[in-house]
Amino acid sequence: MKKYLNLKYLVIFIILFTIETLIAIFIHDKIIRPYIGDILVIVLVYSFIRIFLKKTIRLLPLYVFLFAAIVELSQYFNLVDVMHLNKNKVLSIMLGSTFDIKDIICYFIGMILVFLYQSFHFKESNF
Repeated sequence: MKKYLNLKYLVIFIILFTIETLIAIFIHDKIIRPYIGDILVIVLVYSFIRIFLKKTIRLLPLYVFLFAAIVELSQYFNLVDVMHLNKNKVLSIMLGSTFDIKDIICYFIGMILVFLYQSFHFKESNF
């Protein structure tokens, strides 16, 4: 089986990952870090998945949003502590520890942006 890598999405992923990392390290404000960062994370995950997909999956932005919302809801139920993952720094950071409904709203906005991108970038025949 031939491996497939979409270089365009790989570049987008690397750029977004760099931006997200810089936001996490250097920006401690009340708009960019909590809101723009959460919007961008949906685009980041979408881009990562698209690196490996040859065809467009019409509902992929929705699937990414649902994944992010489930991770956010896991914070509400303190699953990191319940599953004793709090000693694992990487998982603790990835899964987070503080539930905020505003994060889910930001993820929703990110999903809408990706849907808009898909609708403008791809012709209806691809859907």
